[in-house]
Amino acid sequence: MAGTIIKYGQDMNAIRDFYSPYNINDSGEDQWRQDVLNNPEQRKRFTEIDRDYLKQMDAADFNAMSIYGKVDYILLKKRINADLKDLGKEDELYNQAAKYISFADDIYSLEKMRRRGQFLDGEKVAAQLNNALQKLKADSTNYSKLPSVDMTVAKTTQAALQGLKGRLKSFFGFYNNFEPAFTWWVPQPYKQLDEALDKYGKLALSKGKLNTTQKSDNSGIKGVPIGRQELMNQLQAELIPYTPEELIKLANQEFAWCDKEMLKASQEMGFGKDWKKALEKVKNSYVPVGHQPELIVKLYNDAIDFIKQRDLITIPPLAEETWGMVMMSPQRQLVNPFFTGGKEISISYPTNTMQYQDRLMSMRGNNPYFSRGTVQHELIPGHNLQYFMNSRYKAYRQDFGTPFSIEGWALYWELLLYDKGFAKSPEERVGMLFWRMHRCARIIFSLNYHLGNWSPQQCIDFLVDRVGHEKANAEGEVRRSFEGGYSPLYQVAYLVGGLQLLELKRELVDSGKMTYKQFHDAAMKENLIPIEMLRATLTNQPLSKDFTTSWKFYHFDKR
Repeated sequence: MAGTIIKYGQDMNAIRDFYSPYNINDSGEDQWRQDVLNNPEQRKRFTEIDRDYLKQMDAADFNAMSIYGKVDYILLKKRINADLKDLGKEDELYNQAAKYISFADDIYSLEKMRRRGQFLDGEKVAAQLNNALQKLKADSTNYSKLPSVDMTVAKTTQAALQGLKGRLKSFFGFYNNFEPAFTWWVPQPYKQLDEALDKYGKLALSKGKLNTTQKSDNSGIKGVPIGRQELMNQLQAELIPYTPEELIKLANQEFAWCDKEMLKASQEMGFGKDWKKALEKVKNSYVPVGHQPELIVKLYNDAIDFIKQRDLITIPPLAEETWGMVMMSPQRQLVNPFFTGGKEISISYPTNTMQYQDRLMSMRGNNPYFSRGTVQHELIPGHNLQYFMNSRYKAYRQDFGTPFSIEGWALYWELLLYDKGFAKSPEERVGMLFWRMHRCARIIFSLNYHLGNWSPQQCIDFLVDRVGHEKANAEGEVRRSFEGGYSPLYQVAYLVGGLQLLELKRELVDSGKMTYKQFHDAAMKENLIPIEMLRATLTNQPLSKDFTTSWKFYHFDKR
């Protein structure tokens, strides 16, 4: 199946490359494909290839495959069906937008001739572009008279117009200056049509109206709750066999455990049951401006030393050598008030352009105790090690990644290190518990939002009152969740994925079947597949070609 997955990916890339417009590379041989909306012909070919692969797979002898082949089969089938669903949605939206771009086929037909270098009559091309321009003007005039357009259709219309502009540019660049009659006739009508496409694209989005069931508030945050049925659909697609209500119950149960732990730490610090005073003391431990990077390095070294002393995972020396560090821009901090990571860690800390209160909240929200529990989440053995290992082991599986494994793996290490005593002082426990409460809160507020129960302002207030967030940081977190381009389940995935891995650790490590290092190394080398599929691999579960999720990994009321 590995070869089939690689071939499938290359076949889809071949279609993407061939049917997409180019940006000409003036200084090298390789050309740059423009990333634009699929045209109808391209979408049709993608659909045909998807269906052809499903037929090939259906004819394969699934029962003769190893557990690795069966897992690959299930994941590829899942990926193809998801792609077909996305293409169907795209086709539906495009068909709704098509009435606003009646001239599109004029440009698509020219692009089609460009692909095989067909000789064109320059005068006829100029007439065709002029004809397209007249249609565009009429479409634009009619569109401007509409009171509003559904935002998803408006965005598709704008994306189609941007794609047509790119395809027209690619076509024009192929012939202009090379074919004399074309160069004499076409530049002026091309320029006029190109400018009109730009103008229409701005108009298209300005008419968009967000059709949302979001409760009204004054937060200024705009999102689209997807509703219970779509949440159920997405949970099934992510191999999570729980309802949204069950996941909220899970989060509340984990929250209750965090509350008890937080009260213990607060009492040790001398604040009794007033844990918010303990949290306030921790927040005020922030380092002076300019010293945050060296703090990050210290906290990273603390975590790595702790992990190495306990021989928890293999850490390649080159991975340790090559992780990077950058400072986060003030603009990015508006939607992400805390540091993020991957190949490098992006440090969130105030800059001279921020207002005084925003600077203070950024420093307080990124204090040493909060950061202690999450540096390894972003670096090693979290996201940085993921990127390092996943590019080297079963790299063909990278398209099967899910936030439940990507974020779940990094969050799992926060849970594991807490259980192993990484937080020694009560202040360190408060810092790590803050983030654990935050992950519980993410499940509660994001699912309640998408169920239509909460407004963005209620989500913000919940983070401030229940977790102890700074107000600006809470606003950034909610804005990130609903306007940052994340899937509706992304914020759910952190703790849920971490708990999946924690349960798998109990099955394999606590039972004595594997050591920590064996378990963690094996998990890394299977790449970022859904955790239920990782479990199936490591425990050699019986699988069927029509597999559906069934692993109930959480034990309610056992804390």
